[in-house]
Amino acid sequence: MTTTILGVKAPTKKCTDGNCPFHGSLNVKKETFKGTVIKRDSNHTATIEWFRPRLVPKYERYEIRRSRMRVHNPACVDAQVGQPVFVVRTRPLSKTKNAVILSVLVSESSSKTKAAPLKDAAEAAA
Repeated sequence: MTTTILGVKAPTKKCTDGNCPFHGSLNVKKETFKGTVIKRDSNHTATIEWFRPRLVPKYERYEIRRSRMRVHNPACVDAQVGQPVFVVRTRPLSKTKNAVILSVLVSESSSKTKAAPLKDAAEAAA
């Protein structure tokens, strides 16, 4: 079992997935991506998406471009829809998958939205 990959510690949850970079034998490359999970499948596959600005020189403005990628979602990571994730490139795992989710990133906006309703509920009960 590998304890760290590209500075990311192995999850505490164990898995028996051969395509897991921590508990299996999958090697990763140094090309990394950050995105948000927009779809999950039953066969440990997820679709991530990220946006990037692109300059349109004629109008001197930026347009937003979208990129999507199919990635492997190991059982020990188990990223849910809407969570930001850290993804690395691997060898081809199938016709459309050649990347794996290494970890779920903690976003400040999601932690604030989770904490705010609890405070409101506590104030309403008092």
